[in-house]
Amino acid sequence: MLRLPPFAYVAPSSVEEVVEALHTHGPDAMIVAGGTDLYPNMKRRQFEPKVLVGLANVPELRAIRGTPEAGLTVGAGATLREVSAHPVIQEHYYAVAKAAGLVSTTPLRNMGTIGGNLCVDPRCNYYDMPFPWRKAVGFCMKKDGDICLVAPGSPRCWALSSSDIAPVSLALEAKLRLIGPQGTRALEANDFYRDDGIEYLTKERDEILTEIQLPPAKGLRTTYWKLRRRGSFDFPILGVAAALTMDDGTVTRARLALGAVASRPEEVVEAREFLEGKEPTEADVHAVAEAAFELAKPLDNADGHFYWRKRMVRPYVQGALKELLRMGPPESWPREYN
Repeated sequence: MLRLPPFAYVAPSSVEEVVEALHTHGPDAMIVAGGTDLYPNMKRRQFEPKVLVGLANVPELRAIRGTPEAGLTVGAGATLREVSAHPVIQEHYYAVAKAAGLVSTTPLRNMGTIGGNLCVDPRCNYYDMPFPWRKAVGFCMKKDGDICLVAPGSPRCWALSSSDIAPVSLALEAKLRLIGPQGTRALEANDFYRDDGIEYLTKERDEILTEIQLPPAKGLRTTYWKLRRRGSFDFPILGVAAALTMDDGTVTRARLALGAVASRPEEVVEAREFLEGKEPTEADVHAVAEAAFELAKPLDNADGHFYWRKRMVRPYVQGALKELLRMGPPESWPREYN
């Protein structure tokens, strides 16, 4: 049995107290909300904090407020179950509800939070193993070692972004609100991530993610397609998030983002060129899928052969876009392997 290492637990009752605790305890402290990723990592000795700053007593972090007309604000502490079941999110921000509902299993969605999923630690087959296994094979640079076991000649870590909500936040161009000792700041979701398996967030250590701001939903169509080994529980080995704003059949705004193909979610910027300002054809959809295929560069650090994971980008992008563009009956869309 893997056991948690010893740690102290503090339970602030406000965001300001959370920031103060993080600042006071410095590098020894980590935030815990649902703990569905943190606690397993602590058991495997990937994380070894001496102090956990719990968010359970900060109710303001769980609020979901706003309107589809003006935009919706989702507290980072809202659970994945609350997000996936929220009627406004289901109707107007379908990709958010769907992505949240596809994370892990029901008990873990009852605990895990949307903010925790946005910040989830990148994964790798060589890293997400118990301490004795990692010691026997040789530690990697992400923890205790000095080389990347996926790409030994690389100067950086190639652990894989495994968040379901992250590519959706890019596709929606959501804004993320952070609070730290220096005050409050807002980031575009795209600016929240670095393409590095270790330093993967631009969030400072003593900052806390407090909310996700979703844009107005007029004319908005969104979806999320997830590839994984099993139909539940597993992390994504490919995520495709698509968001189109439609005006009488014409695409006025198009955003497409991929998850689990790099150390950060990646936007397929060609979607703007091929889809915006027109009523897209199947040729346009195929062109976007080809651009996404070229962008995706998965490595041998997750379930499934990396080349097969790359090949699946084309049908998943086509399926997601055809779903939003209502191209043919649903049974004609490429199959979504959930």
